[in-house]
Amino acid sequence: MKEKKIYRAGIYLRLSREDGGIGESNSIQSQRELALSFVDGHSDIQVYGFYVDDGYSGVSFERPGFGQMMRDVETGLVDCVIVKDLSRLGRDYIEAGRLIQKTFPALCVRFIAITDHYDSLTAGYNEFSLVLPVKNFVNDSYCRDISCKVRSHQTAKRERGEFTGAFPVYGYRKDPGRKGRLVPDAYAAQVVRDIFAWRLEGISAAAIARRLNEFGILSPMEYKRIQGESYCTCFGGNGMARWSASAVMRILTNEIYTGTMVQGKGEKINYKLSVRRKKSREEWIRVEHTHEPLVSEEDFGKAHRLLETKSRACRGKEAAHLFSGLLFCGDCQSPMIRRRNMNKKGEKIFFICAAKNEGRGCSRHSISEEELKEKVRSVLRERENCPLERKEKVRKGSGEEEALKFRNLQNEIQRLHREAQRYLILKKRLGEDRKRGILSEEDFKAFGEIYERKYRGINEAARRQEEYQRRRAAEEQKDFEGEADRNPDHEFLSRDQLLSHVNRVYVYENKCVRIWFREEGV
Repeated sequence: MKEKKIYRAGIYLRLSREDGGIGESNSIQSQRELALSFVDGHSDIQVYGFYVDDGYSGVSFERPGFGQMMRDVETGLVDCVIVKDLSRLGRDYIEAGRLIQKTFPALCVRFIAITDHYDSLTAGYNEFSLVLPVKNFVNDSYCRDISCKVRSHQTAKRERGEFTGAFPVYGYRKDPGRKGRLVPDAYAAQVVRDIFAWRLEGISAAAIARRLNEFGILSPMEYKRIQGESYCTCFGGNGMARWSASAVMRILTNEIYTGTMVQGKGEKINYKLSVRRKKSREEWIRVEHTHEPLVSEEDFGKAHRLLETKSRACRGKEAAHLFSGLLFCGDCQSPMIRRRNMNKKGEKIFFICAAKNEGRGCSRHSISEEELKEKVRSVLRERENCPLERKEKVRKGSGEEEALKFRNLQNEIQRLHREAQRYLILKKRLGEDRKRGILSEEDFKAFGEIYERKYRGINEAARRQEEYQRRRAAEEQKDFEGEADRNPDHEFLSRDQLLSHVNRVYVYENKCVRIWFREEGV
């Protein structure tokens, strides 16, 4: 008498977000109980193991539980696969059909879909060739229909100006009272404003990143993490993420900080692939005035123009000089380069034509920095629509702004101290757990090192921000007093002023200067 074959069954359980709300019958526990009940009624089947994918779509077969099951199938550990129904295996009718009709038979694997009443061991020709393809096609159509509905719903929300992302951009948080709306995060919003202000001063993105790291200001990733958000990004590396020039550039080029919601920059190629394509700017969904801006449209425009302008800081300094990227030779259109001469009378700064300096013809077109400043200041003073700023007005406006910055910074310092104290308490509790025998000596040391490292890092961040607070207050006072001394009439020329009104400054021979204003073009 032939010995009865005993199958080693791998029971596959899957639940995705799109079908998780259909009912309790689809829950992982319900699928498990149904499968066990089925096996109890079949003496030729023994359970080898359970393979679970909770929260994975059936469109893709890139699932950890499914992958482990297929590895066990290929190594011969499993020779029977059991699922609740065909849709649990997958909703891609081509791939599901290939598995059931080719892969499993080639590996001598029995396949059972319980509620679809399909068992490859006893299935007839009609079930194998007609019923299975039709059911797989229906499952695939269901997934395509869900995908279209979700995409249409998301598009409608974006067109209404509602935020549809999982995590708000750095500087904002989700409004707890209004779903789909953003409100400023007081501390992070001030960091964003500082980044724009520093860029308008001519400081490069790399120098801004260095400054933020020196001040102990947490990067967007670390700030989200310390707020308790389960956040990860492809830009992160090992250890604590730090500010980088690219992170600063992403902030400087993001229009959302002007109060305009910009979404739909990319989309999946289709519902079966996770590959995304970037959309052109014309395809983006832009809705203005959806939330409170962190920077004005004027400042955002100036920062954006500055990014397009070739400008660099002087050697040994973070910020570019006043005319960097704006000064050109009036005859050959080459940029003017800055030169410094030291003599017995002191330092003299002047500009000359880059073409002449490199031996490419033209002439020097030399003009001193002080003379150029005076000529430009004189032209701006004569223009009715761009008067020179007055220090009293600036000080009055910046006083209130600085007070707000101080409060936000103080709140963040206090929060960091509270967070550091929390890790001290956690470390103390480790000792208590070890005494009660809850923790092993090995775990005690491992967790102790983690908590100590966290405590030191946060404490150092708080110390740096306190130093930044003191330095900032001293610099503000020094800048005001120095400007008052240099400009007794309270008139001064700033880089922000030039970026607001000037496209280019041309220098001709005989130190003749011509200014092309923004409304005139270049």
